[in-house]
Amino acid sequence: MSENKSLPNEILIHIAQVLNVPLKGVLAVIELLDEGGTVPFIARYRKEVTGNLDEVQIRDIEERLGYFRELEQRRATILASIEEQGKLTDELKARILATIEKSELEDLYLPYKPKRRTKATIAKEKGLEPLADWIWAQEGAGLLEYAATFTGVASVEEALEGARHILAERISEDADLRKGLRQMMWDEGVVASRKMMDAKDEQEKFKMYYEYREPVAKIPSHRMLAIRRGESENVLYFLIEMEAERAVGWLKSRVLRETGEWTPQLELAIEDSWSRLLNSSIQTEVRLELKKRSDEEAIRVFKENLENLLLSAPAGQIGVLGIDPGLRTGCKVAVVDQTGKYLANDVIYPGVPRNDVAGAARTLKALIDRWSVKAIAIGNGTGSRETEAFVRGFLKAEGLAGIFCVMVNESGASIYSASDIARAEFPDLDLTVRGAISIARRLQDPLAELVKIDPKSIGVGQYQHDVDQRQLQQGLEAVIESCVNRVGVDLNTASWALLRYVAGVTERTAQKIVEYRNENGAFRSRVQLMAVTGVGPKTFEQAAGFLRIRGGENPLDMTAVHPESYKVVESIAGMLGVGLEELIRKPELLAGVKKDGLEVGVYTLNDILEELKKPGRDPREQFVAPSFKEGVNELKDVQEGMVLEGVVTNVTKFGAFVDVGVHQDGLVHVSELSNRFVKDPGEVVKVGQIVKAKVLNVDLKAKRIALSLKALMAPAPDRGPRRQPAPKQISVDDKISALANKWKMR
Repeated sequence: MSENKSLPNEILIHIAQVLNVPLKGVLAVIELLDEGGTVPFIARYRKEVTGNLDEVQIRDIEERLGYFRELEQRRATILASIEEQGKLTDELKARILATIEKSELEDLYLPYKPKRRTKATIAKEKGLEPLADWIWAQEGAGLLEYAATFTGVASVEEALEGARHILAERISEDADLRKGLRQMMWDEGVVASRKMMDAKDEQEKFKMYYEYREPVAKIPSHRMLAIRRGESENVLYFLIEMEAERAVGWLKSRVLRETGEWTPQLELAIEDSWSRLLNSSIQTEVRLELKKRSDEEAIRVFKENLENLLLSAPAGQIGVLGIDPGLRTGCKVAVVDQTGKYLANDVIYPGVPRNDVAGAARTLKALIDRWSVKAIAIGNGTGSRETEAFVRGFLKAEGLAGIFCVMVNESGASIYSASDIARAEFPDLDLTVRGAISIARRLQDPLAELVKIDPKSIGVGQYQHDVDQRQLQQGLEAVIESCVNRVGVDLNTASWALLRYVAGVTERTAQKIVEYRNENGAFRSRVQLMAVTGVGPKTFEQAAGFLRIRGGENPLDMTAVHPESYKVVESIAGMLGVGLEELIRKPELLAGVKKDGLEVGVYTLNDILEELKKPGRDPREQFVAPSFKEGVNELKDVQEGMVLEGVVTNVTKFGAFVDVGVHQDGLVHVSELSNRFVKDPGEVVKVGQIVKAKVLNVDLKAKRIALSLKALMAPAPDRGPRRQPAPKQISVDDKISALANKWKMR
């Protein structure tokens, strides 16, 4: 590691302790990252070095590494600034060097930070700081007489007022006091939202929050984000409320040491400090921390949903006819072959106003016969259920039982259709045809197609436009990278949009790979990748294990075995007296492998043997198509008490949304997900999961469907009343001294 990247041993130990990871593993990961290693590569192919740390642990180390390196840079800047002012004492320097929190570091710097002209600075200009120091010391006698000696003011009272301004600012800039008040506001404060005067909320989206109160410590992320959304739309405003007497009383207990003639002045200064300086400042910090906490939770939910969507079961390499349904303008039809290559397109009008069922049937029949179609994918937009009914009737009438029909979530397809990627792929095709192609490809391989779309447009997030966009983008990019490398990428069929997420491959390199493939034909071996401009030894090392070549020169190129371990596999084959092809065809031969005779680490060897048992396996689940209820095509067809099959489209903190085939997702509230208590809906359902739910309520005006999974489950056994233990009483002092982890970097 270079010197400017190194971290103090105390911080490295802290990272290891917080993450519950061996220090050796932390150091190894940092070194590998600094050498240009990617998280997927380190997690998969450097297990001996890291001690078998998984991808989540490695990403956590990477995140904290970034945080503490920023902290170290800021620490150095602050130390230099205070030293330049000639105010850096040994005690202050020690405190600055000891802190591992950004908020505490800024608190320590606050008194020395260049600031605008304040009441305190004006008082200092009048020479009143010695008077403030005398009051602060809380000893001696003759306050009024001493105050009368200051000639820069008109009266004793003006001198005392100026001193109080200096003291109020001193109190407001004390790092320990700020930390204690932050903790108190977090523990005892209340989020209070109200409707703004003359605010317009025609759909009453924020009605619940017109007069709303909830403790800061308990308010869940989705409610906090909803309140913030209401504030940004000028419907709501909110404050963090806390009893002033509580805060002022605590400050007095910390500031007042002795009783004397200075006491009334200090009390006035404390009250002024809280009302004029501290209350708004601490509120701002708590609001920011609430936003940070809410953002992190919303991003976590979004990442989980995106991961489940990207890892949805693929239908596989089959010819697919995609339909982008429409009414007046017709249904756009596109056919792709088993590799996703575009073949043909057309338009059919089976619905209103034309009702050309016969013509639509002839068109489908011709396309199916010509292109060996095995599946029909229908986008779930307007007219989808009517189109599905027509297609199923057509397949039945033609006796095409070998072709299946399935509804596909088309969220983001229109975004893709108008994107630069789509224009580059199909410059001569209409937007709607590109959409039909995307729908067909989503059935074949959701991962390969969805990576072309901005994940924020896929529709599985929660208040995604309100959270920290940089943090969201980084989180989603990490999820996509993880999923792509977990599944593996076919080097000879993947688009550059998919290749760019392979470990070590940049967008430019991905484009160069596709250009090379177009000019030279299919890759015959992984080693051939080195001939691509921009692919050097490091890129090859990081990417090779995640790229697949089917039918190439080396059968190991279709597996997740890294080229650096090919000699190990060759040794295994030699030990068993067979060739590589036979070893891969007959995984049962691996039972005769003697592990002791192989020069390779235990973790790597186990991974190799597992891969050879199912070479090139896809970790995603087997594809199963949902079956929507016939006759339930629109919201008005849904009746209370119905049991409907559907697909989970989004999971939030308050429940899950389910597509039941009527163009309006139903909501399963968290309380209706199971017959047991559910804290996190993600524990019960995931995006893409097929579920059966009972309809509890239908609101046609509001276009809402209330669903329940619990209603279809057997009642949970009654365990009798549970005795609740008496809550442990914890003093504010204990809370402050302990300082909850919420104020530490997570």
